[in-house]
Amino acid sequence: MWNAAIWRRGFAIVLLMAGILAGSASAQHYLSPLSLALSPEQTSLYVAAHTGNQIVVLGLADQSVASTIPLPGAPGGLCVSADGTALYVTIEAPEGALLVVNRADGAIRARVPMGHAPVAPVASADGKFVYVCNRFDNQVAVIDAAANAEVARVSVNREPVAAALTPDGKWLCVANHLPAGASDGDYVSSCVSMIDTAARSVAATIVLPNGSTGLRGMAMSPDGAYAYVTHILGRYQLPTTQLERGWMNTNALSIIDVAGQKLLNTVLLDDVDLGAANPWGAQVSADGAYLCICHAGTQEISVIDRAALHDKLARVAAGEPVSEVSRTSEDVPNDLAFLVGMRRRIKLTGNGPRGIAIAGTKVYAAEYFTDSIGVVDVNPEARPRAASIALGPGQELSVARKGEMLFNDAALCFQNWQSCASCHPDMRADGLNWDLLNDGMGNPKNTKSLFLSHQTPPVMVSGVRDKAETAVRSGIRYIQFAVRPEDDAVAIDEYAKTVTAVPSPYLVNGTLSESAKRGEALFQQAGCATCHPAPLYTDLQAYSVGTGKDREADMKFDTPTLVEVWRTAPYLHDGRAATMLDMLKSEASGAQHCPSGLTEEQLADLAAYVLSL
Repeated sequence: MWNAAIWRRGFAIVLLMAGILAGSASAQHYLSPLSLALSPEQTSLYVAAHTGNQIVVLGLADQSVASTIPLPGAPGGLCVSADGTALYVTIEAPEGALLVVNRADGAIRARVPMGHAPVAPVASADGKFVYVCNRFDNQVAVIDAAANAEVARVSVNREPVAAALTPDGKWLCVANHLPAGASDGDYVSSCVSMIDTAARSVAATIVLPNGSTGLRGMAMSPDGAYAYVTHILGRYQLPTTQLERGWMNTNALSIIDVAGQKLLNTVLLDDVDLGAANPWGAQVSADGAYLCICHAGTQEISVIDRAALHDKLARVAAGEPVSEVSRTSEDVPNDLAFLVGMRRRIKLTGNGPRGIAIAGTKVYAAEYFTDSIGVVDVNPEARPRAASIALGPGQELSVARKGEMLFNDAALCFQNWQSCASCHPDMRADGLNWDLLNDGMGNPKNTKSLFLSHQTPPVMVSGVRDKAETAVRSGIRYIQFAVRPEDDAVAIDEYAKTVTAVPSPYLVNGTLSESAKRGEALFQQAGCATCHPAPLYTDLQAYSVGTGKDREADMKFDTPTLVEVWRTAPYLHDGRAATMLDMLKSEASGAQHCPSGLTEEQLADLAAYVLSL
């Protein structure tokens, strides 16, 4: 029977959805410094202001803004050309671009079309090539710097977000942000792709320790012997009963032996009773003495003595016990005291440090949420005194902006082990299964994206929370193990409501491919739209459709939204389906869930459509 109340609710959802997909203009007055690049003379610092759509040029002599360079979109990264005359700037958009910007006057010399969400450009020392990570295409583009033209693309694992090139230009190490594949096995991890730049192919895929996810930063030693990658090391195989001693999430640095094309080891950046949440940018000083890392969740910089680090790793590899915990190399990734005596944690005055740059003994950090650049002298002979350089007049935080800051801030968490973003990077998912206690113990569930969670109640895979507002408050209390003011939860709610959908990389010029168009028809014919109706692509109901296993065999699961589902692999409540095609096949998804009798070609078409939403 037609119900006017249901109609009104549905119409309200349509309007809300339209507002979300249209984007939020409120963030545009914030600069949000994201990445940094030093001028060759080390007199200027170039700042990619992500939501400010500009480059801010900071004079280092007087530590003030010298000029700004307007951009046609949001910069996802930047670097300086080998000859020092230009900046390479990526515009992070579905149809992205690499801009060649003249350093002298800020004029755009050239625009090179890129793929989906290009970030982290790296220029070769000989000036011949620029490499760009096309994040959502899972590819690295190779650009001929003389011709300003793309000459190749190299497929990598999943969501390349950072890269570092050896000085001789032979090897490009690429950090893949998330794990690929199913998440219900015994080993789930992100990896580093090693690209042979001459062959323009991946020569080695270096798998990081089990539970590695959320890769963010990549640095290279000056001699090209080692690459360093920052990431989260989730202890996802333990129930989330506590946080002490890194029970749930630890924060890590993995060291790659470039010549050996292997993982040397992984060290924890936390202390025994104090987490160092959300490691982001990393850089090695020009003399190779220090490795510096930004901690975006704890507003700090770690300064690590590289010689001492490698000496200790070499000793433990040779069979020497180097601490009470690290008696063998295999023990190191569990040793919260491994860096004691060789690492300093320096508190910054701004919030949200991400990109990093080093000039002599001064370290600069892009403080995303305070529109500032943190600066601290790490000379061991001097007492570090951190300061922040304002990039603009400053803006009062809106409720949503405050919520975004809190979502990424480990101050909400007991002992600073993690932020909300540790398991939900960019408010999406980390690719792991977690055994939360809200629906019992011993039944881990795949992390859900939080996008549209406030518009699609109930929430959690099994719908145990009536609405997202309840889940936010429960998360602070039972996952962060903290008690916070109600205003914090309200702000996080408001932030979540402003998150916009990222257009699918499966679209062709913004529209459905021919395969997806056929899949759209199948979606209607097969009855998929009954439970997944537009515009939210969920009917907000729970069903038992044969996907449960063991003691959850008859469990009802919440119908998820399919908007942006291309970004949320693996699929099903336990992540057993690595791809959408796997999910659509009856043996993976349950006989009552997906249509039977479809050919392989029809299944591929249906997957193409769903992945385009």
